Formats: sequence, C-alpha cells, structure tokens
Amino acid sequence: MAKPAKSSGSNQRQLRIGELVRHALADMLARGDIHDEVLSKHVVTVPEVRIAPDLKLATCFIMPLGGGDVNAVLKALNAHKRYIRGEIAHRVNVKYAPDIRFLADQSFAEAERVDALLYSDKVRRDILKQPLRLPQDETPPADSEPAAKPASDETSHD
Repeated sequence: MAKPAKSSGSNQRQLRIGELVRHALADMLARGDIHDEVLSKHVVTVPEVRIAPDLKLATCFIMPLGGGDVNAVLKALNAHKRYIRGEIAHRVNVKYAPDIRFLADQSFAEAERVDALLYSDKVRRDILKQPLRLPQDETPPADSEPAAKPASDETSHD
C-alpha cells in the first residue's frame, strides 16, 4: 500500500501547537514576565507562530505596536531566547519544547501594499469602466434609475 503524499500545508497538530506557543508568548509579553528594558517600553504583538513539521522549531512573528524599534525588540527577544523556551516548555504540554526563532512580521506591510494597489487610480479607473452587472432576481440600488418594465400581453380583457 502506498503512503499518502505529504502536503506542504500545516497539519492540525502543527496549527494547534503553534497557537499554544503564540498564546504562551503573548501572555509572557503582556504580563512582563521577560525582564528587559526594551520589552518593558513596547507593547509587542505576536500575530503568528509557525511550527516546523517535526515540531522542533517555532518561528514567532512579532511586531511592536506602532511598528517602531522592530530591530531592538528582536534583539531583546533573542537575548532572552533560552528563558522564553523554558517558560513555553512549562506552559505548553508537548514532549519536546521547540527551539524559538523570532522574525519581524511582514503581514501588516503586505496588507498596506495590497490596500494601496486596490485604491490606486489605475484600479479605480478599471472598476469604473466595467458596467454594473446584477443578477436577474436582484434589485438595483435605490439611488439608480429603475429599469423599464417589459410590456405585458395581458392588456385587453374580453
């Protein structure tokens, strides 16, 4: 019997452990469990944690609120990497605590880039060129002119 092909996506266990690690790290940062001057001056968000398929490496994407001093926050987190890993091992019930790696989260910058594209003049011009197409049973918006009714054949009654 052939083995099923491995998918490149995360499986349920990876997603679950990633969320547990994310919650544990966010809780540590919110409570101030990591004693560091840089971290105490910033509110740090943890939007995502990705776990390797072997569950031995956790990549934590972080972003300080407002997006400032990302490199200083990354440096501070990396300086306390061993402590963070130990605390996560106590809070998350897994056989082996994953190694922790911190990266700056780029999803906010990517979202801003997509928004800028969607609101650009080229896209706006292309949208205005296309006529509004409504399904047959849907009524047009209230501010548009009503469509003319087709003439019916039942006008005369005998």
